[in-house]
Amino acid sequence: MPGKLYIVGVGPGHHDHMTFRAKQVIEESDTIVGYETYVDLVADLIEGKEVHRYAMTQEVERAHQAIDHANAGRIVSLVSSGDPGIYGMAGLIYEILAETGWDRRNGLYVEVVPGVSSLNSCAALVGSPLMTDFAVLSMSDLLVPWEIIVKRVEAAAQGDFVIVIYNPSSKKRIHQLQDTRKILLKYRSPTTPVAIIKGAYRESQEIVLTDLENLENHADKLGMISTVIVGNSSTFRYNDMMINPRGYTSKYNIVSPQTNKKSTT
Repeated sequence: MPGKLYIVGVGPGHHDHMTFRAKQVIEESDTIVGYETYVDLVADLIEGKEVHRYAMTQEVERAHQAIDHANAGRIVSLVSSGDPGIYGMAGLIYEILAETGWDRRNGLYVEVVPGVSSLNSCAALVGSPLMTDFAVLSMSDLLVPWEIIVKRVEAAAQGDFVIVIYNPSSKKRIHQLQDTRKILLKYRSPTTPVAIIKGAYRESQEIVLTDLENLENHADKLGMISTVIVGNSSTFRYNDMMINPRGYTSKYNIVSPQTNKKSTT
């Protein structure tokens, strides 16, 4: 019997935010492969299954084992947090398969199961910060040279994009977000709203609303499970939320909608 390989996004961490399809394919699978932290997120869904846990930075080993098991006839779920197509395992799986000459029509069945990414889940926790054009950047220079990341930060800052920052810092990476802040301050006010969301929808969840000037004062909230959202020139704070206007006020009276209706008499 031919195997299957599901590359599954399990969302931010709580089962309430996992898609029905993700739960469905995990239930169907007999083998689970993943980074140990991500496997723990679905621990109650994988009892009785063969589970292969990996430490961080073992992505290549994870990918090959998932492919090998599927080619051997197993039904495999390779789990990722968030969405596997956004800084996840989907790209690596397809790169490896492409190197082997894999044919999507006649070869191993592979399905990417999308999940709720950090950019969606974190934005929902702090209001509506992504209503206009935004850029998503990772501060991790493990696979991408820092010089290239700097160019991307500069372009996003100059273009007045709202910016979502993944992997803002780690024990070994401290200067990256500090350098990014300095670049942003060349183009944005020090009072530009910033949200830091750590461990979204997990028991350890913490949220800080601050601004560019004071971002450095919250280093203890930054890490590999943190996401930073930096507003653009139109973003504003209201109570405990960040609001990024879509632009309706330039065209409509949003306070009195009745005045926007065309007369039929």
